[in-house]
Amino acid sequence: MPYLCIGHCCPPREVQLWPISTMSQPATPQPAVLLSIDPELNLKRYTHIYFLGIGGIGMSALARWFLANGYVVAGYDKTSTPLTQALEAEGMEINYQDVLSAMPDWIKTWSDKILVVLTPAIPTDHQQWNWLLAKEFRIFKRAKVLGLIASGHKTIGIAGTHGKTTTSTMLAHLLKSGGVATTAFMGGIARNYNTNLLLSTKPATETWLVAEADEFDRSFLHLYPQITVLTSTDADHLDIYGHADDLLETFGLFVGQIQVGGTVYTRKGITTVVPSHAKHHEFDLASAEICAQDLKVHNDCFSFDAKLHNQLVPGIVLQMPGYHNVANALAAAAVASEIGLNADQIREGLNSFKGVGRRFEFVKQTGATTFIDDYAHHPTEIEAFLSSVKAMYPNKRVTAIFQPHLYSRTRDFLMGFAQALGLADEVILLDIYPAREQPIPGVTSERLLELIPIQNKLLLPKQRLVGYLANHPVEVICTIGAGDIDAMVQSIAQVLR
Repeated sequence: MPYLCIGHCCPPREVQLWPISTMSQPATPQPAVLLSIDPELNLKRYTHIYFLGIGGIGMSALARWFLANGYVVAGYDKTSTPLTQALEAEGMEINYQDVLSAMPDWIKTWSDKILVVLTPAIPTDHQQWNWLLAKEFRIFKRAKVLGLIASGHKTIGIAGTHGKTTTSTMLAHLLKSGGVATTAFMGGIARNYNTNLLLSTKPATETWLVAEADEFDRSFLHLYPQITVLTSTDADHLDIYGHADDLLETFGLFVGQIQVGGTVYTRKGITTVVPSHAKHHEFDLASAEICAQDLKVHNDCFSFDAKLHNQLVPGIVLQMPGYHNVANALAAAAVASEIGLNADQIREGLNSFKGVGRRFEFVKQTGATTFIDDYAHHPTEIEAFLSSVKAMYPNKRVTAIFQPHLYSRTRDFLMGFAQALGLADEVILLDIYPAREQPIPGVTSERLLELIPIQNKLLLPKQRLVGYLANHPVEVICTIGAGDIDAMVQSIAQVLR
């Protein structure tokens, strides 16, 4: 039988040990010990790695890690993108057709030195995947592989329905710029480094690993962090969880996996129970142990003083604007403080942080027009994003272009999407991006458009958008969504007057 690890459960021969920390300083707890009794779980036994879905943001970071560590790396993805093109330039062989002939020659003959890494987005009728299953290749899900890598490090897991990508990238930059040995698997492209992977040159036991802990497919249950950050627990991925209570329960399971003597940071208002063997701190914009003071909006930036555990970090000017990003910065700063960064290092790190691709990203700014692109794809994210845009440009007209992502998410949060989009002065709605789903009867962009509580709104086919904008004056324009709307960003920027 093929070795296929695709659930959140672990193989029966894998043993996770939680050592009791005997050190007085919480910043340096003992790392988790993963006993790979089954040799198939030892990544050192493999020489060649094949990725099914190599162009995903999490998959590509893993592919880069393996390549940097001397493995031969190749993979399949559905579409050529700037990210897959970058991977090819780095030395990976990538094919874009789901046919066996497109696979590299070395994988066509079975070898126990080959590991296949799978993303949950691959459909069950995928030809390459089914051939690999039939040939009994060893196949691990992405989350399992990340968990195996993390098990040898001191790990920081950043989780939450919203904010985990920005928070993990901010923290990775803070630690790296502060001289801390850091490896980071980020869920976005860090604009300071133009990559989603940072690598430490020091041994794993001396390195902090920052991991975006993804709730999708219960992936984060493969991580056992020394420090956990939980930014939000709003309902999402109900196609996976079925009910919001099940998602909350799973967040609780993840928080419960904190190492003995570790620390959990949660946004104020989150009710997840933190186990008694860990320390707990809350952060928020105001009225929390960790909070912002003297928060101001000016010149496309948010400035504030950060009140952390027992120190104040004054004079922070966040180049990545947004009230929600101030909260993310507070969480990142608190963790950096615990690990040992001083106030100057934290301030300099946050002030030099350039942001994450597609997270409040300024695409174009002229005297008359500002163009911002954002990955927001949940009502809470859209509300936070548009509220911040309106605060920054209170006297300008805000045009929001939104591409809904997934039929199930649109159905589950229809009214929430409508109310959040209603914060804009004008809405241009695109058709739903299906991703892995088939259409659901009655779930359409037309239905969403009807519910948006403003007068200036319209539905456009994607192929007509750029032509429409070429003759449509705008002041502040925002592209929003997690589908393929990002592929249109440069074309839109070129036609804006």
